[in-house]
Parts: sequence; C-alpha cells; structure tokens
Amino acid sequence: MADLRLRGIAKSFGATEVLRDVELEVADGEFVVLVGPSGCGKSTLLRIVAGLEKQSAGDIEIGGANVNAVPAADRGLAMVFQSYALYPHMTVYKNMAFALENTRMPKEQITARVREAAAMLRLGELLERKPAQLSGGQRQRVAIGRAMVREPKVFLFDEPLSNLDAELRVAMRKELATLHASIKATMVFVTHDQTEAMTLADRIVVMRAGVLEQIGRPLDVYNHPANLFVAGFIGSPRMNFFAAAAEGGRLRLAAGGMMDAPPGIALADGAKVTVGVRPEHVAIGTAAGCDPFAGAVEINEQLGGESYLYCGCGLEEQVVVHSPGQNELRVGDRIELALPPGRAHVFDGDGKVVRPA
Repeated sequence: MADLRLRGIAKSFGATEVLRDVELEVADGEFVVLVGPSGCGKSTLLRIVAGLEKQSAGDIEIGGANVNAVPAADRGLAMVFQSYALYPHMTVYKNMAFALENTRMPKEQITARVREAAAMLRLGELLERKPAQLSGGQRQRVAIGRAMVREPKVFLFDEPLSNLDAELRVAMRKELATLHASIKATMVFVTHDQTEAMTLADRIVVMRAGVLEQIGRPLDVYNHPANLFVAGFIGSPRMNFFAAAAEGGRLRLAAGGMMDAPPGIALADGAKVTVGVRPEHVAIGTAAGCDPFAGAVEINEQLGGESYLYCGCGLEEQVVVHSPGQNELRVGDRIELALPPGRAHVFDGDGKVVRPA
C-alpha cells in the first residue's frame, strides 16, 4: 500500500474550470471519502488520480513518487466503477483473474489470490457463475474482488454503490468497512451520499464547485462545520437555518423572539448572521437562554423509535425537529420551539462560521 498526495491540482475543460488548487494528503491505509453534490468535480479528481484524465496543473505523488508522466496502467492503482464493468461472457473466477493472467503471473499464484479474495468477499460458491446470474450486490463484490487480487497501492471507488437499492447499499457499506479494517488498504471513495461518507470514512473531504470546502473526521465535520454549505450538506435531515440580527449581546430571530449568542461569540449590534441548529437539538417547549417561538406541525414522520416534525414557523423553509420515540401530535397542532444557544452555530454574511473568541 502507499500514501497519496495531491499538490495544487487544477482542471479545466476549455473555459470551464472544474477543479481549482486542490491540496490533499491521504495517509497509507487511510479511507478517505470525497463527498459533494453532482458536478462538484469529485469524479474528475478521482479520474485524474487514476490517470484517466490529465490535470491542467499540479502534481500527483503515490508512495512518494511523482506519477504525472506515468500511464494509468503503470500507477499501481485499482478502480471500482459504478457500473461494475464486468465481462459478461466470463465466469466470476475469470473476471477476477483476467488482469493477472495478462501479466503472465503463474497460474498457481493467480488461483491462490482469486480464492483468497473470493473467501473474504463471500464469493467462493459463485466462482463458476457469470455476471447475469448474480445479484447487484454480488456483482459489485466481484468488481471489488477483481481490484483486490491486483494488490494495488491505492483503491479508487467511483460511486460504486449508486446502482444498488437501499437495503443493498447498507449491506455493502458494512462489507466495505469490514474489508478496509481487514486489509488496511489505502482507499479513496467518491460519493454524493453523505450517509455513505459519514459511515465509511476515516476522513471526509467535502467538495463544492471544484474546491475543497472542509476536510476532517466525520463527526468533527458534522459537529464543527466550516461554513453554511458544509453545515447544510452534511447531516440528514439537514441543519435548520434562521436569519438573525445581533442586539445587545443577544440574537433576534426572524422566526420570533430572542436567544443568547452561543458561548464565546461576540457580535456587533446590528450584525446580520445566520443561526444553524441541527434537528436533534431543537427543543420542543423551552430552552435556557432562548425565548420560545411558535410553530405549526405540517408533517409528522413517525418511524417508531424516532419522529421527525416538519413545522411551519413563518419562514421560507420548514423547521425540522428530531424527537426520540413516538408522539400524539397531529398536523395543524401548534407547539413551542426553542434553540439552545450551546447547540447553535453562527455564520456571518459570507457564510463562514463564527468561532468563539
């Protein structure tokens, strides 16, 4: 295995800038997930690392060696695609062994590698089947096994779970996490699904419009977003946002009432800010340091062990409240909501988080 370093990577297609000054280091054995909305440049960045696209500027280092001029086939990487890309006329065994056979590796060694990977991925009984005889999850495991047998320096995954249904995606996430823990491989995984990012990554890289917005451990990014975009993108349902203005050391909310500024945050009177509070932190009733404001239940999603209330509060967007367990609330019921200052995030006019002094 090896580490991966990207230095000042930029990419343009004609006048369209897709990536801008990307700096990223992936440690040996680390699982890093690139996450962001469609069109943010994450798949292009992965293809540049793989050698399938040429960067407009910047350097790529794998295991300490610059690979800018190294062809894709010689970079020692393995890529797993969204579409599986299996050979339909070959058996599972042949699909996994094909790349090794082209290197003239001894047959005994090829068999040993394929059977070891198949055992790890629970494919041992499927080696003589063809892709058409497999489920979507099994096909994806074959694609991963085909990458494993090559023993690459770095695994690259380009939205490999997107074609699976919800139940299979959950199962494959568990299998990928188990696989990474087992083989300690360096992995770079691209997805637009922030749940995949949160559950798989050692570190998350949040991208927008070709720029890395924030890099960090999943819960660090969730608990300490750097800006409005990251706060709104990471988390499902997303963070609630409230327009507010500083007034006498407190914040006047557009939703109604006042709240204390979060601890350690000082704002000049009249400063226009955005207050962000995650659904699980919105209080039903009262909260110390915040005057409650009125909301009307518009949707009540009861999932059994938890509930999500979507409340109208005179704002453009509904306020989402996460509530453990079940409730007796009905559509149209009016409730009081409050924002605990210690759980609130404040963002300035440029969308950047305001840190405590």
